[in-house]
Amino acid sequence: MVRRLRILFCLLPLILGGAKAANVEQIVKEALPMATKIEPDKVILTRSEAQEVMRHAKMKLPSRLYRIFRIYRGKKELADGVVITRKVRSKKASVLYLFDHEGKLLFAEVLAFAEPSEFLPSKVWMGQFQNKSPDAPLRVGKDIPMISGATLSARNVTDGARLARALVEAVLR
Repeated sequence: MVRRLRILFCLLPLILGGAKAANVEQIVKEALPMATKIEPDKVILTRSEAQEVMRHAKMKLPSRLYRIFRIYRGKKELADGVVITRKVRSKKASVLYLFDHEGKLLFAEVLAFAEPSEFLPSKVWMGQFQNKSPDAPLRVGKDIPMISGATLSARNVTDGARLARALVEAVLR
């Protein structure tokens, strides 16, 4: 049974139609080599927390359940990671957003993308989310340019960044 699950996990990107899949721990270790511990967890928002997150993010929530990661160097917390999974067109995408203890968005990385690969945002475009201040508006067409031919993907990643930031501000701090 375990062997079958391993095989299924390895084939999951192919089953999802060429989806890109990535490992959160590996991404965090590459971005923050000084990290000594990565603690995965989940957050289930109460109704009042969900209302506060929606107010901060200025959008409806796709869910009240979120995967988070607390990243430490020794006993000191370095950063918080939030995985946001949302539907792009007809299939879902998962993006990891990493924030420092001051609320600055360190970067965003696509973990899984089940839409056709031509709609996947490029590394250069994703680089716009690097070191965004806590008060950056994170709006497509304002401070984040559109992607020609991938408008829904651009909006999905950008809205996800606002949602992740709102979760960090309202719930994790």
